[in-house]
Amino acid sequence: MSQYQEKATVARVEQFSATNYRLTLDCPLIAESAKPGQFVMIRTSMGKDPLLRRPFSIHQTSKGGRIQIYFKVVGRGTDILAHVRNGEELSVFGPLGKGFRLNPLAPSVIVGGGLGIAPMLFLAKENCRVKKSCADDLIVLGARQKSELAPLLDDFRQFGQRLLTATDDGSLGHHGFVTEVLQSIEMPLGCIVYACGPEPMMFGVNEICRAQGIPCQVSVESVMACGMGACLGCSRPAKNGTYTHVCLNGPVYDAEDLLWNI
Repeated sequence: MSQYQEKATVARVEQFSATNYRLTLDCPLIAESAKPGQFVMIRTSMGKDPLLRRPFSIHQTSKGGRIQIYFKVVGRGTDILAHVRNGEELSVFGPLGKGFRLNPLAPSVIVGGGLGIAPMLFLAKENCRVKKSCADDLIVLGARQKSELAPLLDDFRQFGQRLLTATDDGSLGHHGFVTEVLQSIEMPLGCIVYACGPEPMMFGVNEICRAQGIPCQVSVESVMACGMGACLGCSRPAKNGTYTHVCLNGPVYDAEDLLWNI
C-alpha cells in the first residue's frame, strides 16, 4: 500500500474539552488511500523541536482530500498541535499500519473508549458505505464524562447505526463502563466486534466475545518513534512466545492473537 509524506495545511482546529481537540488537515494523497484503523505520523513542528513524529489514528477522511485526527493534550507535541492556526503547514507521513477488516455481510458492533473513539468514526463511516444497510449495527462509546463524548455524538449518529453510551461518572448514558453495556445487551447474531480503547477495556471486550464465540478485532496503542518497524519501540508480546511490531503488524489485530498487559 502506498505511503506519502505530505506538507499538510491546517484547515480547522476544534476544542471539545479542556484537553481534547480535533484537527482537520488538507492532505489529499493520504486521504485518498487511507483505510479505517490506519494511522499517520505527524511532525508537530516544522523545526527540530520536538524532533520525533507522533502517531495519530485517522479519525476520518473526506472526499475533498482532508483527514482528521482526534487527540488529547498530554505533552509538548500535542500542546503544539492544539495551538496551530489555520493555514499553517505540518509534515504528515502515512497512511501506516494495518487497518480493520470489514465484512459487508456481517453485523458490526463498534466499541470505543476514551481516545480509542478516535479511529471508530472512520470505521463506522466506511462500514456503512460497504453495506446495503447498517441498521443492524451497533456503536458503543465510553468516556470519563459527558464533555468528552457529547461533541462527537452527532457525527456518529449520521450513519443510522444504533448508538449507546457510557460514562464513568454517569453524566451521559450508562453509569459505568462499555463492557457493562455489552454484557447487558444481546449482540446481533453473526456479528463482528471492533474495539479500540484502554488496554483493560479491550481485554474485557475480548473476554465477552470469547465467551460468546464472537470474532473480535482490536486496535492497540503503542509508543512509536518511526512508524516503519525500524526503531522496535512498538514491540509487544503476542501468542506463542513471539513479539509483534504494532506499526507494521498492527495496530489492528485479532484480539485472540495478543497477550494482554493486564
